[in-house]
Amino acid sequence: MENKGQALKETLSSWVNVVIIVSCLVVGYLVYKFVMGNPINFEGGNPDGHPLPGNFLATIYKGGFIVPILIAVNLIVLTFSIERLISLSRADGKGRLSTFIRNIQNLLTENKIEEAKELCDQQKGSLANVVKSGLHRYRDLQEDANLPNDQKVIALQKDIEECTALELPNLSKNLVILSTIASVSVLIGLIGTVLGMIRAFAALAQAGSPDALALSTGISEALINTAFGITGSTISILLFNFFNSKVDAMSFKIDQAGFSISQTFASTLKK
Repeated sequence: MENKGQALKETLSSWVNVVIIVSCLVVGYLVYKFVMGNPINFEGGNPDGHPLPGNFLATIYKGGFIVPILIAVNLIVLTFSIERLISLSRADGKGRLSTFIRNIQNLLTENKIEEAKELCDQQKGSLANVVKSGLHRYRDLQEDANLPNDQKVIALQKDIEECTALELPNLSKNLVILSTIASVSVLIGLIGTVLGMIRAFAALAQAGSPDALALSTGISEALINTAFGITGSTISILLFNFFNSKVDAMSFKIDQAGFSISQTFASTLKK
């Protein structure tokens, strides 16, 4: 039953991600079409004509159909970054993790299991979830007279490892989206730039005579895609590394807490 609930949760999460991505694509198109492509941004009120001097929105609009895709890519980065920031903040729980681990150690040393569980309920983070799961097993193993002491320690370590394995995917969830965009964004921008350059040189060839103004305008419009692509890629890389470092720090704290609980448990069995 628990496995079915977990599978349903993962399916719903995947569909939510799909809806978010599609929504970002729609918003990107609407911004491109009705904000950047607004006739007031162009000479003579014609979006097919030249942008008004100094009008940046119109200049971006002339980058072509790749622009709304790049806008959507940047919106996706923003959306999932906010989601990760909120989720990881919740996973941290309340208070400093080092202080929480130290308090748990002190309570276990005094064999105050129930007080340690209450502290986990107050902390409300991923680390607290792992520790509380270990504490449930901790008390059961203490009262089990059939298992040898070394087997009790191994059983406690296994329970903590299993709970950790369930918590870590929640910490790193959706980071693959940021890492993918970090690689893909700049490539999408380059595609738009290449297509823009092809259009610029094709128009120049049809004109029959060199037109430096038309060529420079076409190139500047084509490079808009590169700028957008590099921006999305740079932001994605920075945010991915930031969130990944937070996940690594949390994983280290969980491992530290698990080791501490196991060592404390082993020492109490020797008394």
